Amino acid sequence: MEGETVQIRDVETVAQGKGKLTRVTYEQCRRDGDQQRRQREIYDNGNSAVILPYDSARKTVLLTRQLRLPIFLQDGIERSVEACAGKLDGESAERRIVKEMQEELGYEITNVQRLFELYVSPAAIMEKIVFFICSYTPQNKVSGGGGLKEEGEDIEVVETTLDEAAAMIAAGEIVDAKTVILVQYLSDRLQAAARG
Repeated sequence: MEGETVQIRDVETVAQGKGKLTRVTYEQCRRDGDQQRRQREIYDNGNSAVILPYDSARKTVLLTRQLRLPIFLQDGIERSVEACAGKLDGESAERRIVKEMQEELGYEITNVQRLFELYVSPAAIMEKIVFFICSYTPQNKVSGGGGLKEEGEDIEVVETTLDEAAAMIAAGEIVDAKTVILVQYLSDRLQAAARG
C-alpha cells in the first residue's frame, strides 16, 4: 500500500486471536524531505458502533455496567459504566447497533441517528467507531437486556439522568472515552436547543 508520503514495506502478524496484532514496517517522507523508516505495532479488532439512548420526557439515558479487564488491570475498577456498543462484524453500523441495544439494554428501537465516525486511539488501534444517539421511552423495553451469555457478557442496565451521567464523568466514575464523547455531545446539543 502506498500513499503520497507513506510506503508500506512489510506487514507481519505478531498475534491472532479475537483481534490481530501486526508489526508494520513503513517509510515516511517527512515534511523536511528526509525519508524515515519506522516500525509500528497495530492492533485491529474490527470497527464498532456506540449509542446513547435519551428519553426527553424524563431526561434519562441508558448506559451499561460491565467488566472491562484492561480498566480493572490498570485502575482496579471492576465494572465500567459506558454507552451500549458492539463490534460491526460485517454488518452495517445501523443494523448492528439496533441489535446491540436489544441484546444489552433490552430495548427495541429502530430509529437511530448517526452522528459521526471517530478513531479513539489512532496511534496504535485500527478501530473506527460510529457514534449514534436515539430517543427511547419505557414502552420500547422488550426484555431485561444483559447481553449474550454465550459471548461472555454479564451486563447491568443503568438508567440515569443525563445530568447524573455528566456528574459521573466529573467524579471519575465514567472513564470510557466513547461514553464521555456521547454524554458531552448530547448535553451540548440540548443546551444549544434550549438557548434557541
